Amino acid sequence: MYIVTGGAGFIGSAVIWKLNSLGIDDILVVDNLGRSDKWKNLVNRSYAAYMHRDDFLARVAERRLEGDVRAIVHMGACSSTTERDADFLLRNNLEYSKILCAFALEKKARFITAGSAATYGDGSQGFDDDADRLEDLRPLNIYGYSKHLFDLWAKRRGLLEHLVCLKFFNVYGPNEYHKGEMRSVVHKTFDSIRKSGGMELFRSYDPAYPDGGQRRDFVHVKDCAAVICWLLDHPEVRGIYNLGTGTARAWKDLVRAVAAAMNVPARITYKDMPDALRGAYQNFTEAPLARLRAAGYAAPLLTLEQGVADYVTGYLLGPDPYL
Repeated sequence: MYIVTGGAGFIGSAVIWKLNSLGIDDILVVDNLGRSDKWKNLVNRSYAAYMHRDDFLARVAERRLEGDVRAIVHMGACSSTTERDADFLLRNNLEYSKILCAFALEKKARFITAGSAATYGDGSQGFDDDADRLEDLRPLNIYGYSKHLFDLWAKRRGLLEHLVCLKFFNVYGPNEYHKGEMRSVVHKTFDSIRKSGGMELFRSYDPAYPDGGQRRDFVHVKDCAAVICWLLDHPEVRGIYNLGTGTARAWKDLVRAVAAAMNVPARITYKDMPDALRGAYQNFTEAPLARLRAAGYAAPLLTLEQGVADYVTGYLLGPDPYL
């Protein structure tokens, strides 16, 4: 049995899509659907069972979870970079992960968990995914810090030799519609162009970057799912790994790619960045992939233009927007 936490969410549902494409449906989906529309991400998927997160955690704690567990893909956490409730984030992003890591080790199951590029902070210490440099990192927000604390916990207990933690960069693609303000800027740009004919970006407050020239590493969710499924087949690969494309691109490049996929002109305007974001904003992120490539992952990754075209024409403009 494969367990996918956050299985109805953005990356989690993409992992199930990829597993299904490989003929795997012995999957336990764990999530907290509540009143959201995340359930729609499961309609096209094949899986053995669904379990609410709280029930799942109770069964784990009481050792009542039936069945052999081959792997746990832990994507279930709070992914909001603007969440301010530190206790909530530490419960969801740190303690939840620690419990499942211990459970996976007990079951001798593969454990793959979601880290974040937010752990790199302002980038002054670089974006090297070498675990020896973890203590040097200074996240800019409590979300990034909650992810960073798990990395440190796993390292200090010698557990990085038994798991994989993926530092996701800016992920975009189908099945993210439910994320509200945490949707990718690809999705937001598509909506903005449809409604107003253009897209508004933040002005730069750093003279090193022109307006719209702040750069991020944008990675398609299909590539993320492909890497995760490759890791499931390569249990010898363990540790912390970046997951991006290895190439940073400007926000205005993203808007132009979306407009091109929609076959409309790219109209970009700018607004001031809120003061609350300035101290916690990453002007540049880029994922060095040397360690992932050295571990054996050789498949090509979609460029920004390729990935945006796939997303816009294949899903956002299509009759079925879901994977």
